Amino acid sequence: MSAHANTGTVLDRILDARRADVEHRKKVVPETVLKYGVKAASPTRGFSTALSRGGLNIIAELKPASPSRGVIRDPFDAVVLARSLESAGAAALSVLTEPEFFNGSLKNMRDARKEIALPVLRKDFIFDPWQVWEARANDADSFLLIVAALDDAVLRELIDLGREIGMEPLVEVHTADELDRALGAGARIVGVNNRDLKTLSVRVETSLELIELIPENCIAISESGLRSHDDLQRLRKAGFDAFLVGEQLMLAANPGAALADLLDVPPKSN
Repeated sequence: MSAHANTGTVLDRILDARRADVEHRKKVVPETVLKYGVKAASPTRGFSTALSRGGLNIIAELKPASPSRGVIRDPFDAVVLARSLESAGAAALSVLTEPEFFNGSLKNMRDARKEIALPVLRKDFIFDPWQVWEARANDADSFLLIVAALDDAVLRELIDLGREIGMEPLVEVHTADELDRALGAGARIVGVNNRDLKTLSVRVETSLELIELIPENCIAISESGLRSHDDLQRLRKAGFDAFLVGEQLMLAANPGAALADLLDVPPKSN
């Protein structure tokens, strides 16, 4: 369990809710059951490979709601959205599975992944090995780890477990100190979140400030606050390999068209 102390921030409130929920679900579905599920899961798809292509690699996020904006998209059809975003040129998908603050679900992730060929990231607040097993048992190809929510020992444990069962995690940071901790734990995919999870304020400059500290052998991802093709080009030139975009797409009337605009390419026909 994380040694993270509750200081009353949004992140703390989410983590408290997730801990209570996970403790309940662990009693209903023991880890031994999840391990059987992992054996029956479909093979992982190459998340790292998808983010290492030339050009602009976008992880398109399926995000029904958020603490900062409330409901973002309603109705929300994970399958329709996944197909549209794949057709428009997404490199991978991220699917929110946290239910209380983001209206997400594992069902959304499973349903979306069944209908596409892209690798899929489980976006949640993960702090327990049980959740990593749960992610793979539900066919996730990768999962998010938030450095601000984990102590060093747990961070390393979860990274190592993910690799053991075929998933390279996206390790998210917001400061130089968190980046040092991520690299010390062995992170190979580093996401710089331009949104401060404690205050929810967004500064794209956070990515530009941290990119020089990310080693060349790591995949670097810029997350949050990316709104235009020029934003992506600027960050690509700075050294980022991929970009995670959620609200910009989910707020659009046609998310596929919005993604094509970000990529500055015509969307593929379905």
